Amino acid sequence: MGNIFSISISCDALFSCCLDCTAKKVTFTTELEENLDVLQIELQKLIETRSDVMRRVTIAEQQQTIRTDQVQGWLTRVQAVEAEVDELLKLKSQEIERLCFGGFCSKNCKSSYKFGKKVVKKLKVVSVLKGEGGNFRVVAERAPCALVDERPIEPTVGLGSTFDHVWRCLMEEKVGIIGIYGMGGVGKTTLLTQINNKFIQMQYDFDVVIWIVVSRDLQLGKIQESIGKKIGLVDDQSWKNKSFEEKAIEILKCLRKKKFVLLLDDIWELVDLTEVGVPLPSFETASKVVFTTRFIDVCGQMGAHEKFQVQCLTDEDARKLFHEKVGSEVLNSHVDIPKLAENLIKECGGLPLALITIGRSMACMKTPQEWEYAIEVLRTSASKFTGMEEKVYSRLKFSYDSLPNDSIRSCLLYCCLYPEDYSISKTDLIDCWIGEGFLNEYDGSRARNQGYYIIGVLLRTCLLEDVCLSEEEKGNDYIKMHDVIRDMMLWLACENNKIEDDEKEKLLVCAGAGLTKAPEVEKWARVKRVSLMENQFKYFSETPTCPHLRTLFLNSNRLQSITRDFFNFMPSLRVLNLSKNLSLFELPSGISKLVSLQHLDLSKTNIKRLPKELEALSNLKCLNLENTYSLSTIPRHLIKKLSALRVLRLFKCNFLIESEDSQFFVEELCCLEHLNVLTISLKNSNDLQHILSTQNLQTCTQSLCLTRFYHSKSLKVSRLAEMKNLDRLHLYECRDLEELTIDCAWEVQSIHDSHIFYNLHTVDIYSCFKLRDLTWLALAPNLKRLRILFSHMEEIISVGKIGEVSEMMGIAHPFEKLEFLELRYLRKLKCIYWNPLPFQQLKEIRISDCPELKQLPLNSDSAKERKNIVIVGEKSWWKKLQWEDQATENAFLPCFESIDDDSETEFDSEAELEEECEEAEVENDFKSTPVA
Repeated sequence: MGNIFSISISCDALFSCCLDCTAKKVTFTTELEENLDVLQIELQKLIETRSDVMRRVTIAEQQQTIRTDQVQGWLTRVQAVEAEVDELLKLKSQEIERLCFGGFCSKNCKSSYKFGKKVVKKLKVVSVLKGEGGNFRVVAERAPCALVDERPIEPTVGLGSTFDHVWRCLMEEKVGIIGIYGMGGVGKTTLLTQINNKFIQMQYDFDVVIWIVVSRDLQLGKIQESIGKKIGLVDDQSWKNKSFEEKAIEILKCLRKKKFVLLLDDIWELVDLTEVGVPLPSFETASKVVFTTRFIDVCGQMGAHEKFQVQCLTDEDARKLFHEKVGSEVLNSHVDIPKLAENLIKECGGLPLALITIGRSMACMKTPQEWEYAIEVLRTSASKFTGMEEKVYSRLKFSYDSLPNDSIRSCLLYCCLYPEDYSISKTDLIDCWIGEGFLNEYDGSRARNQGYYIIGVLLRTCLLEDVCLSEEEKGNDYIKMHDVIRDMMLWLACENNKIEDDEKEKLLVCAGAGLTKAPEVEKWARVKRVSLMENQFKYFSETPTCPHLRTLFLNSNRLQSITRDFFNFMPSLRVLNLSKNLSLFELPSGISKLVSLQHLDLSKTNIKRLPKELEALSNLKCLNLENTYSLSTIPRHLIKKLSALRVLRLFKCNFLIESEDSQFFVEELCCLEHLNVLTISLKNSNDLQHILSTQNLQTCTQSLCLTRFYHSKSLKVSRLAEMKNLDRLHLYECRDLEELTIDCAWEVQSIHDSHIFYNLHTVDIYSCFKLRDLTWLALAPNLKRLRILFSHMEEIISVGKIGEVSEMMGIAHPFEKLEFLELRYLRKLKCIYWNPLPFQQLKEIRISDCPELKQLPLNSDSAKERKNIVIVGEKSWWKKLQWEDQATENAFLPCFESIDDDSETEFDSEAELEEECEEAEVENDFKSTPVA
């Protein structure tokens, strides 16, 4: 038999074990009622404990902390247990009724047993939770910094393209610091807010995005506190007791370990990030700094790797933004309102701040009468328009106040004398500033350089704008003042009374107002400056008395005559502009009363003679007689007696072209010891030689027009190059001139003496039919504008001449700085340059009536920059052009703008061609300064 396994268990032990188990189970039933009562009491205690914990959590969260995960988990469990216990207590009466025999038995033993067991378990859970709740030492902790804090922003219009450019740049490794600049109210902060919020929408590999508003009152300590708060350093109890330098060290330690984005809004001056403790972005950290500013100079000071200008809105975007603020209900309330809205939109000049302010003001106006009144208010007294003063002008005034000194502020204020959207010649403006006495010195080039410096400051602060004019004016520098900035300046000068006392209520500006009658003379009495330019005045019926008047703009009117006594009571007048009055044929003898006059502009008038009484103007420093085609008489010795003259402009002055006294006149010029700017037209080589032989005249000549120049077949380039400051050269009707000769031996020496045409930027050639080529232009490295009209030349740069010059002078390519090229009526022209040129600056080529020109000096390399080039010409000419290959032709096709072939006149003879040249020249010169 196999092994037998046996177990022996004591009957007493088995009975005792079963009795204990049964007893425990019995207690679930026998003690049920008592356990329920205890559970209810313990639950109440737990709820009270939860209330205490929640009170502590609420107080802590008010201090910008968040509850701990442990506390949150406990609260969640308490909430769950409370619900479960409530369910058990709802069954209390029902379960107790089942009990019998004094609670020692149940009518349903199994059910009572299960229920009693649940009660005991929940009682244990409640007791544990109550104990945990009383042991929480910390219920909340400071929350870790979010990657980026979302900032409120309204829907934007017109910033999409700029945002995309900035964002792409922000994602590039090479770019660490980005500057965003533009005038006040143009949307720089909105753009930066878009960038900030983009980091919320998209997950990028940055540890923290820090936003700081810097503003005008730069306080590095506040910047430190903002950074410290964002990166959690402020939580350290010792932070407040640290010095500025110690905080900088702590910030540096922390940020060096992070990949951060620092967004600085509204910078007015250099913020030394290193001093604050911010490590400059590098390839190692890949961190970024993006800032906004009103001043492009700040972009340079901050070391921006890239900078972007936020421009005013396009017409389409301005309309969209304005319509959003007004609302469709108002715009559709009357058929005339949309058209009236266009007038208000135009007044805003695309400035978002103005569009939003005016749009919101019009959002409840549903009648055309209200809109017409609003337009009138905005045009005549914009500061009275609802919201303009407090929301627009007050913000723009910060830029005005931040200018370096009162002299620059006065120069800016002067610009509001010009009409809205007016293109202001930099040269003319500086002449007026000098006449007014705004600049420190008049003698030499220092004052003029100071004028250009001030214009640069105003451009860089976005208070003035550069202007790109039509092809007729390219090569001349123009600026303009934004309409809203102009309105703000007029508000400062005439209405606000918050500037210097001597500037208050001193301007009378009705420029471009379409007036046919001048303002009453009573309004002239207190003013310092009057601008009535761009109106329809024919005469003045009254004689004004204005002892304080310093500037008077009467240009671009229809003045036919000026009464003898008109100037009798203007003893302080320093600047008088009568230009572009084509019906003005003479000056009154009473002009001699202007004993303080320093600037007199008679350009583009039809005056026939200068009155002898001008010799009384002993303080006259600037006289402008350019484009005076009717001027036939200048009294002998008059110019000589104007001994204070510093600026004399005689470019295309008829007197020098037609008069037999031109030689005597040139001799008089030699007596002007203080002359530092001269523009002049000369008709023969003797007059030119006289200018060149006088050191001062040679040096100060800036613009030279050689007209007709009979009996001169050649002209040595070396003679013209002696005019070191020559910036504009015009050859007109030099019908005998065949070439400008280059003496290579002289050129080699000149390159060492810097006697090349370094300053020459504009060359115009009109009706020089025998001129063979313009190879000498290779000696003008900074030439920007070249126009050639009416000529029989076959090539512009001669293949036979350029080789020797290039070899001896080291010229790689001519026309490296050329921006504008116009060729018209060159019937025999075959070649501009025989090889393709890089044309790095070229913006526009205009070709007309050049049938033999079959190839442009452009190739596939030039095509890479094709977006910057516009080519204008006849369709028939374009179709005949020969290209390097089809790809190059296709690349330049989008650049082409056609002109109507029928618009070009066919000439049967050279005489007809010359006659057309003369008419075109006169028409061009009498054009008013174009409005951008």
